[in-house]
Amino acid sequence: MSKSIMNPGPVTLDVVGLELNAEDRRRILDPLTGGVILFGRNFANRKQLTKLTADIKKLRPDVLISIDHEGGRVQRCRTEGFTHLPAMRKLGDLWTVKNSSSHAAESAAFAMAAATACGYVLATELRACGVDFSFTPVLDLDFGRSAVIGDRSFSRDPQIVFALAKSLNEGLRLAGMANCGKHFPGHGWVEADSHVAIPIDERSLAEILNNDAKPYEWLDLSLAAVMPAHVIYPKVDKLPAGFSNIWLHSVLRQELGFEGAIFSDDLSMEGASVAGSVVKGAELALAAGCDAVLICNRPDLADQLLSKLKVSKSKWAQSATRLNRLMPQAAALTWDALRDEAQYQHAKALLKQLELIA
Repeated sequence: MSKSIMNPGPVTLDVVGLELNAEDRRRILDPLTGGVILFGRNFANRKQLTKLTADIKKLRPDVLISIDHEGGRVQRCRTEGFTHLPAMRKLGDLWTVKNSSSHAAESAAFAMAAATACGYVLATELRACGVDFSFTPVLDLDFGRSAVIGDRSFSRDPQIVFALAKSLNEGLRLAGMANCGKHFPGHGWVEADSHVAIPIDERSLAEILNNDAKPYEWLDLSLAAVMPAHVIYPKVDKLPAGFSNIWLHSVLRQELGFEGAIFSDDLSMEGASVAGSVVKGAELALAAGCDAVLICNRPDLADQLLSKLKVSKSKWAQSATRLNRLMPQAAALTWDALRDEAQYQHAKALLKQLELIA
C-alpha cells in the first residue's frame, strides 16, 4: 500500500463541476489532500454522482468523500430518488408537541425512532452513490436568534438535542457512516451568519458549557467527528473556536475527553478572516487541534494551501489516524439493492407514517 493511502493529508477541498477536470485531478493527487467535499453543483443525477465519486476514488482511494447533507434546507442531493429528509426541527417538534400529552414517553420514542430512520436513509442513499461521510448532525441549540441555524437545530433543550442526535447517529452507524457534530461549542446564540460576518458571543464559559456544549459532553464516545464554529467567544478566547487552543484542546480534548477527528469550518468564510491569509488560518486551525481544514468555493485559495502549507510528520500522522477512522469499513448497498432492503424500506415507511417525508 502506498504512503498516500496510509496517510491522507489534512486538506479537504471541493471540485468545480459535475466531472473532474485537469485542475481537480491535480489538487486531489496532491499529498496534502485528504478529503473532497461535494456541493449541489456537483450533483445532476445518481448516475453522474456515482461516476464522479468513482473517478475520485480511482485517483485517491484514501480520500474521504464528504457532503453537507442534513435534511431540510441543507440537502445537496434532492432529486433522482433521494429522499427529501425533514429539517431536524421537525424531529424536535415531534418530541415536544406530542410530549404535551399524557403519552410523553411514547412520543419521545417515536421522535428517536424517526431520527434513527433519518440517519439510516440519509447514509444508505449517499453511500449507494459513493459518498463516504456527511457533516451531520447539527448540535447547536435553537435559541430563536440565529437565522443560519434555525430549523437545522433539533431543539432549544440540550437533552432533546442529545437524545435525537444520538438516535440519528445510530442510523448513520447502522449504514456504515460516521457522524460529525457541529458547530462546537455552539452557533445558536449569535445572530450573525459566519458565512458573511464575524459572529461574537459574549456569554461566559460556564454558561456555554452548561447549555450549548452539553450534547457534546453527553454524546461522548458515540461522537466520531466535530466541526467548531467560526464564532468568537471573547470571555474565553479572542480567536474563533476553530482557531482556539483553549476551545479545541483544553475544553474539547481535555475537559470533554473527545478523541475523534476535528474539521475546521470552511476557511473561505468571513468568520475565518480574523486568522489572516488562508495559509495562516490553516496553520492556526491545525495548531489549535484541527485534524483537517476545509477550503471551499475558492480554487485559488486551495492552490495556495497546497503550495504553501507545511505540516509536521507527527501532526500529519496523528491526524491521518483520526481521519482514517471515518472511512466506511463495510461495502455499501447499491441503489437497486435498497429497494429490497427491509431496514431501508421500514425506515422510509416510518417517516411517511409520521408525515416527515412525502
